[in-house]
Amino acid sequence: MAVYALAFIAFSFDLAKRSAAVTSATAAGPSERRAESARREAAGSAGGTTTLTRISARIANDAVTPYGRSASLRVGVSLTVLAWLIHLVSAVLRGVAAERVPWANMYEFAMTGTLLIVSVFLIVLTRADLRFLGTFVTGMVLVLLGIAALRFYVEVAPLPPALQSAWLVIHVFVASLGTGFFALGFALSTVQLLQVRRESLLASAKAGRLRFLATLPSAATLENLAYRVTIIGFILWTFTLMAGSIWAEQAWGRYWGWDTKEVWTFIIWTIYAGYIHARATRGWRGSRSAWLSIIGFGAVMFNFGIVNVFFKGLHAYSGL
Repeated sequence: MAVYALAFIAFSFDLAKRSAAVTSATAAGPSERRAESARREAAGSAGGTTTLTRISARIANDAVTPYGRSASLRVGVSLTVLAWLIHLVSAVLRGVAAERVPWANMYEFAMTGTLLIVSVFLIVLTRADLRFLGTFVTGMVLVLLGIAALRFYVEVAPLPPALQSAWLVIHVFVASLGTGFFALGFALSTVQLLQVRRESLLASAKAGRLRFLATLPSAATLENLAYRVTIIGFILWTFTLMAGSIWAEQAWGRYWGWDTKEVWTFIIWTIYAGYIHARATRGWRGSRSAWLSIIGFGAVMFNFGIVNVFFKGLHAYSGL
């Protein structure tokens, strides 16, 4: 957690530098407009969009491009990788101590789930530059690990008979991996809503409060990225639902029993199915699709933090 906290600080410095870069580029706008006006008067030109184009280019050159070489970003990613390695060793040692996979109770599931959230983030970084989400991802992992350490920690204990199955490895791991993709989609959708807000306030002074967003992808690009990672998470969650039914038939003699955990797993599947269907066939774009993604991840967190703790049933394996 200490290393994740350092990574969070490094990513936060990057966001602060983005805001400063956009501010300086925007402040140069008036002088550029005066110089451009003088050039037009001298040359008799009537061009009207040249200055705006040059200001945009300045922002792109001074605020966006350097982030591929940003020291804060490099440090943040390096610390995140280091924290991930320590996190991985911790999970493996927990499994060694228990002589089983380390996700049989709330504490272990939180440890493994957050590990997979960071894993998904780092893997996606090899395909797309989403390092601007570093503050969001490391901050969320810090909060979840803190709650797990303070509220969910239990000593290593033997597995209940119903969990002594190969499906424990398959079902819970795939669910955790799907949660990692949902978390990344949630982060992208949240930034998308902020970007929509900034774009709607672009002509007002209030847009300056969100000026670092000028260095990030557009709302449409963020929405497309969120949609892609959410589809992967939905496929994994569909498998989770099916694998859980097969395991339930082996353990309890029925595929479906309307247990609270089963119902909430299906609710999550329905929300994300609605998100994908509405965006693909009903033409939902912008804030509406982002809110559906956020609601879906909210249901995932409710399933983990509320259903597992306060609702009793056949899936009461929190260990608390």
